[in-house]
Amino acid sequence: MTGRVGAAAGLRVKLGLAAPPLRAATAALWRPGPAGLRRRYVEYLYAMHAVVRASVPLLERAARRCAELAGDDPVAEPLGRYLGSHAEEERGHDTWLLEDLAAAGADPRAALTRLPYPLVADLAGAQYYWIEHHHPVALLGYIRVLEGNAPAPWLADRLAADTGLPAAAFRTVREHAELDTDHLTDLDDLLDTLPLTASQQAAVGVSALRTADGITRLFSTLATEPGGPS
Repeated sequence: MTGRVGAAAGLRVKLGLAAPPLRAATAALWRPGPAGLRRRYVEYLYAMHAVVRASVPLLERAARRCAELAGDDPVAEPLGRYLGSHAEEERGHDTWLLEDLAAAGADPRAALTRLPYPLVADLAGAQYYWIEHHHPVALLGYIRVLEGNAPAPWLADRLAADTGLPAAAFRTVREHAELDTDHLTDLDDLLDTLPLTASQQAAVGVSALRTADGITRLFSTLATEPGGPS
């Protein structure tokens, strides 16, 4: 007799359905061609700054919601501890992207003033809604997709060679290629130890699939229209 599939393994199965289009969008984003690739990379930095600057506020708000739910929900306390700890791990990563932009010869101030892609607002906005109006556990699906699709360890070197940009322009890509592997292990362990209800597990899955679709659409946009939102 086989045992029940763990939450982490079940989520991996669901995300496997979204993997082919996401891989295709990622490949299109990083396709060779020095002039076009350099432009796409700079636009990627702007877009990812918009995503990453929302990470710590999302984690902190979800942790506060867990504190509000503590006592009535056995998931809330351990989830809140994880979210608070993860917020500290992610703090300052948006600054890395500003530094990467400067090293790439772009204007980092524009990342703070230009209108973010609507797709970025869709990604983060869905999480705010679920945190406020459903359950903060949904944020785990978002985190699982972002950290489960971290840059490959070789990507920074290849991009530097193909674009001619200095190594200093790829700090975020390098760091996340290393950090997110450990983060993913911690998240999978958490998913398998939290006493998730069927409804909570479904919320994580819906959030993850929604995030995978959003990242796929964002990367596809960056690959074909890397001029920023109008």
